[in-house]
Amino acid sequence: MKKTATKQIQTLQSALLAWYQKHQRDLPWRRTNDPYAIWVSEVMLQQTQVTTAKPYFERFMEKFPTVQALAQAPLDDVLKAWEGLGYYSRARHLHRAAQIVVAEHSGALPRDVEGLLKLPGIGRYTAGAIASIAFGLDEPVLDGNVVRVLSRLFRVREHPKEAATQKQLWALARRLTPTRQAALFNQALMDLGATVCIPKEPRCLICPLYELCRARAHNEQNELPLKAKRKPSPHHDLAVGVVWKGERCLLVQRKAKGLLGGLWEFPGVRLNRGQSLQAALREHLKALGLRVRVGRKLTSVDHAFTHLRITAHALCCAHVAGEVKCGDYAQAKWVLFDELDQYPLPKTMHKLKVFL
Repeated sequence: MKKTATKQIQTLQSALLAWYQKHQRDLPWRRTNDPYAIWVSEVMLQQTQVTTAKPYFERFMEKFPTVQALAQAPLDDVLKAWEGLGYYSRARHLHRAAQIVVAEHSGALPRDVEGLLKLPGIGRYTAGAIASIAFGLDEPVLDGNVVRVLSRLFRVREHPKEAATQKQLWALARRLTPTRQAALFNQALMDLGATVCIPKEPRCLICPLYELCRARAHNEQNELPLKAKRKPSPHHDLAVGVVWKGERCLLVQRKAKGLLGGLWEFPGVRLNRGQSLQAALREHLKALGLRVRVGRKLTSVDHAFTHLRITAHALCCAHVAGEVKCGDYAQAKWVLFDELDQYPLPKTMHKLKVFL
Protein backbone atom coordinates (compact mmCIF):
# COMPACT_ATOMS: atom_id res chain seq x y z
CA MET A 1 0.00 0.00 0.00
CA LYS A 2 2.83 2.39 0.87
CA LYS A 3 4.59 1.58 -2.41
CA THR A 4 1.38 2.33 -4.31
CA ALA A 5 1.02 5.71 -2.61
CA THR A 6 4.66 6.57 -3.32
CA LYS A 7 4.22 5.62 -6.97
CA GLN A 8 1.10 7.81 -7.23
CA ILE A 9 3.01 10.77 -5.80
CA GLN A 10 5.85 10.21 -8.27
CA THR A 11 3.32 10.02 -11.11
CA LEU A 12 1.71 13.26 -9.95
CA GLN A 13 5.08 15.01 -9.67
CA SER A 14 6.22 13.89 -13.10
CA ALA A 15 2.94 14.82 -14.79
CA LEU A 16 2.81 18.26 -13.23
CA LEU A 17 6.46 19.10 -13.93
CA ALA A 18 6.13 17.97 -17.56
CA TRP A 19 3.03 20.14 -17.95
CA TYR A 20 4.80 23.12 -16.38
CA GLN A 21 7.74 22.80 -18.74
CA LYS A 22 5.35 23.37 -21.66
CA HIS A 23 2.79 25.77 -20.14
CA GLN A 24 4.54 27.91 -17.52
CA ARG A 25 3.63 31.58 -17.55
CA ASP A 26 6.25 34.10 -18.60
CA LEU A 27 6.40 36.40 -15.57
CA PRO A 28 8.97 39.14 -14.89
CA TRP A 29 10.00 37.73 -11.50
CA ARG A 30 10.73 34.38 -13.14
CA ARG A 31 13.43 35.97 -15.30
CA THR A 32 15.73 36.54 -12.33
CA ASN A 33 17.44 34.62 -9.56
CA ASP A 34 17.67 37.72 -7.36
CA PRO A 35 16.18 36.80 -3.95
CA TYR A 36 15.20 40.45 -3.38
CA ALA A 37 13.16 40.58 -6.60
CA ILE A 38 11.50 37.25 -5.79
CA TRP A 39 10.68 38.54 -2.29
CA VAL A 40 9.09 41.73 -3.67
CA SER A 41 7.00 39.71 -6.13
CA GLU A 42 5.77 37.33 -3.45
CA VAL A 43 4.74 40.20 -1.17
CA MET A 44 2.81 41.82 -4.03
CA LEU A 45 1.11 38.53 -4.87
CA GLN A 46 -0.13 38.01 -1.30
CA GLN A 47 -3.35 39.90 -2.03
CA THR A 48 -3.10 40.75 -5.72
CA GLN A 49 -3.64 38.86 -8.98
CA VAL A 50 -0.71 38.33 -11.32
CA THR A 51 -2.05 40.55 -14.12
CA THR A 52 -2.41 43.48 -11.72
CA ALA A 53 0.92 42.90 -9.98
CA LYS A 54 3.11 42.68 -13.12
CA PRO A 55 3.32 46.40 -14.02
CA TYR A 56 3.63 47.37 -10.35
CA PHE A 57 6.50 44.93 -9.91
CA GLU A 58 8.36 46.27 -12.92
CA ARG A 59 7.96 49.92 -11.83
CA PHE A 60 8.84 49.09 -8.22
CA MET A 61 12.03 47.27 -9.21
CA GLU A 62 13.04 50.12 -11.49
CA LYS A 63 12.61 52.62 -8.66
CA PHE A 64 14.07 50.39 -5.91
CA PRO A 65 16.42 47.97 -7.72
CA THR A 66 18.14 46.69 -4.55
CA VAL A 67 17.24 46.04 -0.96
CA GLN A 68 19.59 48.87 -0.01
CA ALA A 69 17.70 51.29 -2.26
CA LEU A 70 14.41 50.27 -0.69
CA ALA A 71 15.76 50.52 2.85
CA GLN A 72 17.10 54.03 2.26
CA ALA A 73 13.95 55.37 0.56
CA PRO A 74 11.46 57.52 2.49
CA LEU A 75 8.29 55.62 3.32
CA ASP A 76 6.26 58.16 1.35
CA ASP A 77 8.16 57.19 -1.81
CA VAL A 78 7.52 53.50 -1.18
CA LEU A 79 3.81 54.08 -0.60
CA LYS A 80 3.64 56.24 -3.74
CA ALA A 81 5.13 53.39 -5.78
CA TRP A 82 2.57 51.06 -4.20
CA GLU A 83 -0.32 53.48 -4.80
CA GLY A 84 -3.40 51.72 -6.18
CA LEU A 85 -2.19 48.22 -5.33
CA GLY A 86 -4.05 48.20 -2.01
CA TYR A 87 -3.31 46.45 1.29
CA TYR A 88 -0.70 49.10 2.09
CA SER A 89 0.52 47.32 5.20
CA ARG A 90 2.41 45.08 2.76
CA ALA A 91 4.42 48.07 1.55
CA ARG A 92 5.09 49.30 5.08
CA HIS A 93 6.23 45.85 6.21
CA LEU A 94 8.38 45.41 3.09
CA HIS A 95 10.07 48.74 3.74
CA ARG A 96 10.70 47.94 7.41
CA ALA A 97 11.94 44.44 6.57
CA ALA A 98 14.38 45.88 4.02
CA GLN A 99 15.82 48.13 6.72
CA ILE A 100 16.24 45.11 9.02
CA VAL A 101 17.89 43.06 6.25
CA VAL A 102 20.39 45.86 5.58
CA ALA A 103 21.07 46.62 9.25
CA GLU A 104 21.17 43.08 10.64
CA HIS A 105 21.91 40.77 7.69
CA SER A 106 24.39 42.81 5.61
CA GLY A 107 21.78 43.28 2.89
CA ALA A 108 21.18 39.56 2.25
CA LEU A 109 17.88 37.84 2.95
CA PRO A 110 18.01 34.98 5.48
CA ARG A 111 18.37 31.72 3.56
CA ASP A 112 16.09 29.63 5.76
CA VAL A 113 12.40 29.65 6.64
CA GLU A 114 13.00 30.39 10.31
CA GLY A 115 15.01 33.50 9.51
CA LEU A 116 12.57 34.70 6.87
CA LEU A 117 9.63 34.33 9.26
CA LYS A 118 11.23 36.84 11.62
CA LEU A 119 10.92 39.62 9.05
CA PRO A 120 7.81 41.86 9.02
CA GLY A 121 5.22 40.88 6.44
CA ILE A 122 6.56 37.37 5.80
CA GLY A 123 4.27 34.54 6.80
CA ARG A 124 4.50 30.81 6.28
CA TYR A 125 3.50 30.83 2.61
CA THR A 126 5.81 33.72 1.63
CA ALA A 127 8.72 32.19 3.54
CA GLY A 128 8.21 28.87 1.76
CA ALA A 129 7.98 30.55 -1.63
CA ILE A 130 11.18 32.56 -1.13
CA ALA A 131 13.06 29.62 0.38
CA SER A 132 12.15 27.29 -2.48
CA ILE A 133 12.25 29.65 -5.47
CA ALA A 134 15.15 31.90 -4.44
CA PHE A 135 17.29 29.42 -2.48
CA GLY A 136 16.28 26.01 -3.85
CA LEU A 137 15.21 24.60 -0.48
CA ASP A 138 12.73 21.72 -0.29
CA GLU A 139 9.97 23.83 1.22
CA PRO A 140 6.26 23.60 0.31
CA VAL A 141 3.88 26.49 -0.35
CA LEU A 142 0.19 26.90 0.31
CA ASP A 143 -1.47 29.90 -1.32
CA GLY A 144 -5.05 30.15 -2.57
CA ASN A 145 -4.27 28.42 -5.85
CA VAL A 146 -2.48 25.53 -4.15
CA VAL A 147 -5.27 25.15 -1.58
CA ARG A 148 -7.76 24.80 -4.43
CA VAL A 149 -5.65 22.24 -6.31
CA LEU A 150 -4.96 20.09 -3.25
CA SER A 151 -8.55 20.30 -1.97
CA ARG A 152 -9.78 18.90 -5.27
CA LEU A 153 -6.98 16.42 -5.86
CA PHE A 154 -7.44 14.80 -2.45
CA ARG A 155 -11.16 15.60 -2.04
CA VAL A 156 -10.67 17.60 1.16
CA ARG A 157 -14.25 18.21 2.29
CA GLU A 158 -13.54 20.39 5.34
CA HIS A 159 -13.30 24.16 5.18
CA PRO A 160 -9.70 25.15 4.28
CA LYS A 161 -9.60 28.00 6.82
CA GLU A 162 -10.04 25.64 9.77
CA ALA A 163 -6.84 24.96 11.69
CA ALA A 164 -7.07 21.17 11.31
CA THR A 165 -7.62 21.49 7.56
CA GLN A 166 -4.74 23.93 7.21
CA LYS A 167 -2.51 21.42 8.99
CA GLN A 168 -3.71 18.66 6.66
CA LEU A 169 -3.11 20.76 3.53
CA TRP A 170 0.39 21.80 4.63
CA ALA A 171 1.21 18.14 5.30
CA LEU A 172 -0.03 17.20 1.82
CA ALA A 173 1.98 20.01 0.22
CA ARG A 174 5.14 18.90 2.01
CA ARG A 175 4.58 15.26 1.13
CA LEU A 176 4.19 16.10 -2.56
CA THR A 177 7.21 18.42 -2.81
CA PRO A 178 9.94 16.60 -4.77
CA THR A 179 13.52 16.68 -3.54
CA ARG A 180 15.66 19.37 -5.21
CA GLN A 181 12.76 20.43 -7.44
CA ALA A 182 10.62 22.43 -5.02
CA ALA A 183 11.00 25.70 -6.94
CA LEU A 184 9.64 24.25 -10.19
CA PHE A 185 7.00 22.12 -8.47
CA ASN A 186 5.65 24.96 -6.34
CA GLN A 187 5.39 27.29 -9.31
CA ALA A 188 3.75 24.51 -11.31
CA LEU A 189 1.11 24.05 -8.61
CA MET A 190 0.42 27.78 -8.56
CA ASP A 191 0.20 27.99 -12.35
CA LEU A 192 -2.13 24.99 -12.49
CA GLY A 193 -4.46 26.66 -9.99
CA ALA A 194 -4.32 29.98 -11.82
CA THR A 195 -4.90 28.69 -15.35
CA VAL A 196 -6.55 25.25 -15.23
CA CYS A 197 -7.87 24.39 -11.77
CA ILE A 198 -9.64 27.74 -11.60
CA PRO A 199 -12.31 28.63 -9.00
CA LYS A 200 -15.36 28.26 -11.26
CA GLU A 201 -15.77 25.70 -14.03
CA PRO A 202 -12.26 24.24 -13.80
CA ARG A 203 -10.78 23.04 -17.11
CA CYS A 204 -10.56 19.41 -16.08
CA LEU A 205 -10.28 18.01 -19.60
CA ILE A 206 -6.89 19.67 -20.13
CA CYS A 207 -5.58 19.07 -16.60
CA PRO A 208 -2.42 16.94 -16.38
CA LEU A 209 -3.73 15.49 -13.11
CA TYR A 210 -7.15 14.52 -14.51
CA GLU A 211 -6.83 10.82 -13.70
CA LEU A 212 -5.57 11.48 -10.17
CA CYS A 213 -8.21 14.01 -9.07
CA ARG A 214 -10.64 12.56 -6.52
CA ALA A 215 -13.02 15.52 -6.63
CA ARG A 216 -13.33 15.18 -10.41
CA ALA A 217 -13.97 11.45 -10.04
CA HIS A 218 -16.92 12.30 -7.75
CA ASN A 219 -18.04 15.26 -9.88
CA GLU A 220 -17.32 17.62 -6.96
CA GLN A 221 -14.75 19.87 -8.61
CA ASN A 222 -17.16 22.84 -8.56
CA GLU A 223 -17.99 22.30 -4.90
CA LEU A 224 -14.45 22.16 -3.52
CA PRO A 225 -12.79 23.77 -1.72
CA LEU A 226 -15.70 24.57 0.57
CA LYS A 227 -16.52 28.26 0.73
CA ALA A 228 -17.55 30.22 3.80
CA LYS A 229 -20.77 32.18 3.67
CA ARG A 230 -19.87 35.83 3.22
CA LYS A 231 -21.34 38.27 5.67
CA PRO A 232 -22.70 41.52 4.27
CA SER A 233 -20.05 44.26 4.39
CA PRO A 234 -20.92 47.19 6.67
CA HIS A 235 -21.39 50.57 5.04
CA HIS A 236 -20.26 53.93 6.44
CA ASP A 237 -20.84 57.49 5.26
CA LEU A 238 -17.92 59.88 5.58
CA ALA A 239 -17.93 63.67 5.59
CA VAL A 240 -14.77 64.82 3.82
CA GLY A 241 -13.53 68.40 3.88
CA VAL A 242 -11.71 69.96 0.94
CA VAL A 243 -10.40 72.86 3.01
CA TRP A 244 -8.92 75.78 1.05
CA LYS A 245 -6.56 78.39 2.48
CA GLY A 246 -5.95 80.70 -0.43
CA GLU A 247 -4.65 78.53 -3.27
CA ARG A 248 -3.70 75.65 -1.01
CA CYS A 249 -5.79 72.77 0.32
CA LEU A 250 -5.29 70.74 3.47
CA LEU A 251 -3.82 67.25 3.29
CA VAL A 252 -3.49 65.00 6.34
CA GLN A 253 -1.48 61.83 6.66
CA ARG A 254 -2.88 58.74 8.34
CA LYS A 255 -0.78 57.18 11.07
CA ALA A 256 1.33 54.25 9.94
CA LYS A 257 -0.82 51.49 11.42
CA GLY A 258 -4.27 50.43 10.31
CA LEU A 259 -6.30 50.83 7.13
CA LEU A 260 -4.48 52.97 4.53
CA GLY A 261 -1.74 53.72 7.06
CA GLY A 262 0.78 56.29 5.90
CA LEU A 263 -1.34 57.59 3.02
CA TRP A 264 -2.42 61.21 2.55
CA GLU A 265 -6.00 62.41 2.18
CA PHE A 266 -8.42 65.25 2.79
CA PRO A 267 -9.56 65.26 6.45
CA GLY A 268 -12.73 63.29 6.96
CA VAL A 269 -14.89 61.75 9.62
CA ARG A 270 -17.45 58.98 9.84
CA LEU A 271 -21.03 60.13 10.34
CA ASN A 272 -22.97 59.11 13.41
CA ARG A 273 -26.63 58.23 13.06
CA GLY A 274 -28.73 61.34 12.46
CA GLN A 275 -25.71 63.63 12.11
CA SER A 276 -25.54 66.02 9.17
CA LEU A 277 -22.50 66.18 6.89
CA GLN A 278 -21.91 69.84 7.72
CA ALA A 279 -22.13 69.36 11.49
CA ALA A 280 -19.89 66.29 11.51
CA LEU A 281 -17.24 67.95 9.37
CA ARG A 282 -17.29 71.25 11.29
CA GLU A 283 -16.82 69.37 14.57
CA HIS A 284 -14.00 67.25 13.14
CA LEU A 285 -12.12 70.25 11.80
CA LYS A 286 -12.63 72.12 15.05
CA ALA A 287 -10.89 69.24 16.83
CA LEU A 288 -7.97 69.81 14.43
CA GLY A 289 -7.78 73.44 15.59
CA LEU A 290 -9.50 74.93 12.56
CA ARG A 291 -12.50 77.18 12.16
CA VAL A 292 -13.91 76.86 8.67
CA ARG A 293 -16.85 77.95 6.57
CA VAL A 294 -18.51 74.81 5.22
CA GLY A 295 -19.80 75.39 1.71
CA ARG A 296 -21.41 73.38 -1.03
CA LYS A 297 -21.23 69.66 -1.52
CA LEU A 298 -18.84 68.78 -4.35
CA THR A 299 -19.65 65.13 -4.93
CA SER A 300 -20.11 61.69 -3.36
CA VAL A 301 -18.00 58.69 -4.30
CA ASP A 302 -18.32 55.05 -3.34
CA HIS A 303 -15.48 52.69 -2.58
CA ALA A 304 -15.34 49.09 -1.41
CA PHE A 305 -12.63 47.58 0.74
CA THR A 306 -12.45 43.85 1.49
CA HIS A 307 -14.73 44.01 4.53
CA LEU A 308 -16.10 47.53 4.34
CA ARG A 309 -17.95 49.84 1.96
CA ILE A 310 -17.85 53.62 2.22
CA THR A 311 -19.48 56.63 0.62
CA ALA A 312 -17.31 59.73 0.89
CA HIS A 313 -19.25 63.00 0.66
CA ALA A 314 -16.87 65.85 -0.17
CA LEU A 315 -17.72 69.40 0.87
CA CYS A 316 -15.88 72.56 -0.13
CA CYS A 317 -14.63 74.46 2.93
CA ALA A 318 -12.85 77.78 3.42
CA HIS A 319 -10.30 78.27 6.19
CA VAL A 320 -11.34 81.08 8.54
CA ALA A 321 -8.91 80.81 11.44
CA GLY A 322 -6.70 78.47 13.43
CA GLU A 323 -3.55 76.39 13.03
CA VAL A 324 -3.67 72.66 12.34
CA LYS A 325 -3.27 70.31 15.29
CA CYS A 326 -2.63 66.83 13.92
CA GLY A 327 -4.69 64.98 16.52
CA ASP A 328 -5.35 61.50 15.16
CA TYR A 329 -3.24 62.16 12.08
CA ALA A 330 0.53 61.75 11.68
CA GLN A 331 1.00 65.16 10.06
CA ALA A 332 -0.74 67.79 7.96
CA LYS A 333 0.27 70.09 5.09
CA TRP A 334 -1.23 72.88 3.02
CA VAL A 335 -0.46 72.00 -0.60
CA LEU A 336 -1.19 73.38 -4.04
CA PHE A 337 -3.65 71.39 -6.10
CA ASP A 338 -0.92 70.55 -8.63
CA GLU A 339 1.17 69.06 -5.82
CA LEU A 340 -1.42 66.48 -4.77
CA ASP A 341 -0.03 63.75 -7.01
CA GLN A 342 3.35 63.99 -5.31
CA TYR A 343 1.81 62.25 -2.29
CA PRO A 344 0.66 58.63 -1.94
CA LEU A 345 -3.13 58.85 -2.08
CA PRO A 346 -5.87 56.23 -1.62
CA LYS A 347 -8.24 55.47 -4.49
CA THR A 348 -11.04 57.50 -2.90
CA MET A 349 -8.86 60.60 -3.13
CA HIS A 350 -8.23 60.04 -6.81
CA LYS A 351 -11.97 59.75 -7.37
CA LEU A 352 -12.57 62.98 -5.48
CA LYS A 353 -9.84 64.95 -7.27
CA VAL A 354 -11.76 64.74 -10.55
CA PHE A 355 -14.44 67.05 -9.12
CA LEU A 356 -12.10 69.77 -7.81
